[in-house]
Amino acid sequence: MLSALLVAVQDNCQAVALLDSRMTLPVNRSVNLAIKFVEPSIWQRFMAEWWLVQQVALEDIVLCFGNLPPLFKLRGRTVVFVQNRYLIDDVKLNEFPLRVRLRLVMERLWLSRKMTNADEFVVQTPTMKRLLEMKTEGKIPVRILPFMQELKECEHSMSQPKVQKYNNYDSAIAPCIALPPASMQSFVYVASGEPHKNHRRLIEAWCLLAEEGLFPSLCLTLNEARFATLCREIEVMRQRYGLKVTNAGEMSHKDALALYKKACALIYPSAFESFGLPLVEAREAGLPVLAAELDYVRDIVVPEQSFDPDSPVSIARAVKRYLGVVETPLKILDAISFLDLLMNRRS
Repeated sequence: MLSALLVAVQDNCQAVALLDSRMTLPVNRSVNLAIKFVEPSIWQRFMAEWWLVQQVALEDIVLCFGNLPPLFKLRGRTVVFVQNRYLIDDVKLNEFPLRVRLRLVMERLWLSRKMTNADEFVVQTPTMKRLLEMKTEGKIPVRILPFMQELKECEHSMSQPKVQKYNNYDSAIAPCIALPPASMQSFVYVASGEPHKNHRRLIEAWCLLAEEGLFPSLCLTLNEARFATLCREIEVMRQRYGLKVTNAGEMSHKDALALYKKACALIYPSAFESFGLPLVEAREAGLPVLAAELDYVRDIVVPEQSFDPDSPVSIARAVKRYLGVVETPLKILDAISFLDLLMNRRS
């Protein structure tokens, strides 16, 4: 998204970008865009903040794209783009490594103490707007301006999911279901392995499906080095239940877009998001979406199926509904039938 902004700067606009020195610049960035690199250290970050104080004039507009307002009040108009929901939502950080928890705590403190240095906040969904307005107590305007790298007109609902015959199931347990052929992945979940991405609940749902004789394939995109424990847990479940789960590994945005074209549907069990970009990208690729029944999802798409992200049973049932597997609800007995069955069991 930042690369897209650097390309989108108009050639008749004089602009300066302060960027992390580790960032790879887009080759087609604006010719009038001056670049000032900042080394990833506390001292260099402080010096960059001080440079802003010295350089920003009253008529300038400053866009802070890293969730945090400037350390000092600037003379120009300051707009802060917030996309990290961990900084504004009251969610626990217990499952993160200590270093990540400390960083998030410090960033939460920075945002709270320095939010008055922003003239306006920009977010991408109504859900984020509500959360941030509670954080700012309505003292600073919050505007919704969703954007992505490439935007195409897309349908927000689909009546004809792309499916073909698929026979990898236990016919004694499950009816014939519709899934793509073996050359295609049935479901894909494009996400990193942070706790809120909810991979464990998703795999539990796949285990429940396996117990019913259903083995839809699932492709994940986890960095095996960064999320080694999670990957090991998934591998144990894969072998124990015979799951058709593969991990394509962390991939570039271009490769992720190619992956959508090989999939039958996107499944998205994330517990919360600031935007949920894969939901939009999958919809643009023509994929049906199975997603958590949460506000952030319906802010941007209408899923074909939805579920409770905290319940593996709910996730599994949504998958079965999408596959056309009929699930018979419990038969409710009357009092006479209840007693008859109870007495027969005694005998």
